[in-house]
Amino acid sequence: MPKGIWREFQHPVENTSDKKLSNVKAKVDRVVRVQRVRGGRSGKTVTIITGLDLNAVELRKLLKQLKNRCGTGGTVKEETIELQGDQIQSAIEFLKKDGFQPRQAGG
Repeated sequence: MPKGIWREFQHPVENTSDKKLSNVKAKVDRVVRVQRVRGGRSGKTVTIITGLDLNAVELRKLLKQLKNRCGTGGTVKEETIELQGDQIQSAIEFLKKDGFQPRQAGG
């Protein structure tokens, strides 16, 4: 058997049903919040994006695009995206171009 052809498990995205996809809100209808946070991170500023309501695979794709756009590091924690540094304006611009209606939260 050649290497790379045998698969034990199916891809998680292939297992989604049509019912699950039909219940997803349109990007415009989602309440997306972008905020700057510094507490509990040793004084380092982090930009947090919440309310995207995407699955794990889509969150990772969006994170990669945001990291390339902002030129910084970032991660996905639970259902939020965290970008290093103060990236509010560039994140809001990118999310608007992607079809979301983001709002800045906090000060």
